[in-house]
Amino acid sequence: MLEIRVLGELEVMRAGAVLPLPQSRKTRALLGYLAATGRPHRRERLCELFWDVPDDPRGALRWSLSKLRGLLDDAEPPLIVADRQSVALGEVGLGIDLGEVRAALARGVDAASTADLEAAAARFRGDLLADLDLPSCPPFQAWLASLREEMHALHRQVLQTLADRLAADPAAALPHLRELVRTDPYDEAGWARLVRQLIALGRTRDAEDQYAAARAVLAQAAGVTPVLDQAMRAPAPAPAPAPSTRERAEDLHQEIRFCRAQGGARIAYAVVGRGPPLVKAANWMNHLEYDWESPIWGHFLHGLARKHQLWRYDARGNGLSDWDAGELGLDAWVSDLEAVVDCSGLDRFPLLGVSQGCAISIAYAVRHPERVTRLILYAGFAAGTYRREGEGAEHEKRRALTTLMRLGWGQPNPAFRQIFTSMFIPGASQEQMDSFNELQRRTTSPECAARYYEASGHLDVRHLLEKVSVPTLVLHPRGDANIPVELGRRMAAGIPGAQFVPLPGQNHLVLEGEPAAERFFEEFDRFLEA
Repeated sequence: MLEIRVLGELEVMRAGAVLPLPQSRKTRALLGYLAATGRPHRRERLCELFWDVPDDPRGALRWSLSKLRGLLDDAEPPLIVADRQSVALGEVGLGIDLGEVRAALARGVDAASTADLEAAAARFRGDLLADLDLPSCPPFQAWLASLREEMHALHRQVLQTLADRLAADPAAALPHLRELVRTDPYDEAGWARLVRQLIALGRTRDAEDQYAAARAVLAQAAGVTPVLDQAMRAPAPAPAPAPSTRERAEDLHQEIRFCRAQGGARIAYAVVGRGPPLVKAANWMNHLEYDWESPIWGHFLHGLARKHQLWRYDARGNGLSDWDAGELGLDAWVSDLEAVVDCSGLDRFPLLGVSQGCAISIAYAVRHPERVTRLILYAGFAAGTYRREGEGAEHEKRRALTTLMRLGWGQPNPAFRQIFTSMFIPGASQEQMDSFNELQRRTTSPECAARYYEASGHLDVRHLLEKVSVPTLVLHPRGDANIPVELGRRMAAGIPGAQFVPLPGQNHLVLEGEPAAERFFEEFDRFLEA
């Protein structure tokens, strides 16, 4: 039985012994690609991934396959299965660590047994194909980066689930918490959880050492301020899981109302749930009714209303609010939020901003520090595309998309709107993509969409960051395909004392069931309950 290990540096093993690999990095990368994908590939596709003119791609592929046969094919049947059209690895007599992990977790991490989770966790030795970066092969490098991010998120989900299940046995949970910190050393919440677990075990000296290590590591990360003091005073609480559709309260029914904002714009807002108030600032493409039931926003909004009375609204130019509302921009959008808060009768409340709603929330918190108790910013930025220097190509891209909006946004065929869907939620299911395409059509007109998109590109609240005086939590997906995570880090770095928590995944919006959703609500609850 031969074993190929790709969850870490590439290794080929027989009877516990590591076999010597070919010297050619592209040949090793070819083996890693075939093993990680677990399916046949056309020869033309493999040539495109690894070779280009003036090389002889087909000749190079034949040469690499001959080297792999020398390594693998003393077995019967052969482990390299190739014909004139395609190449694959055989299945008989071959084990692949990634394939075994996927099989163990086929029904989902939550449905897997603890034994399967522990076996899967043991398979992760580091980044996928950690020794096989090929910058000279962009197609392969893009595939590698994407699958590495997916595996990183899966590894963390497995570790977090194990730590939760083994909470009654702190000693058994501890190794998984240590591994969580190792996989993401800049995750402040992970360090805090580890410290609390050590305290719960009575290992005060070890907790103090980990606390000191956390401060040293986090001090190196721009925008991260260590806030582990509370962890040093209390044992670890059980994490709050993200709500699923089935867990949503039956009696959550939102009530929609209207008010007038600056310039006379009619603003629609909704209130739902019971408990302390929580206000969510509007962002692009909100629709109070459609969002509440959609597979994109529904789980997120129900999750926010689990423990709070949630107040949210459609900004001018969106949803049920006035579409033809004159001026669009920071001042107008802040006035929408001010109008809703004034009509609500709320005195003090935490404020949540999502995407460009972060800039609106920051401006409001600076103008009204007496009303905002805490600020939560998700997947946002302080400066829009047009305000960031050195991004001329992005400026041109945004202008082109704005022009296309005016031409294609309202068409029955969703092909144009799919461009934005792919930017916002590249990891979505077909149902979720279809829903987001429909959300765009229902939310606003082509002209409003273009004006809103242009105006958000000019947002700039960088000069306000240092004036934020309320406790602030900033969360951002590591692989956000729409707003890069670095923009979230910069925003956090400019706010005094802000906590920054990177989330797994590449979706700009948190989708139900993905690791980022569970992590978001865990951090959200911990921050508001602190």
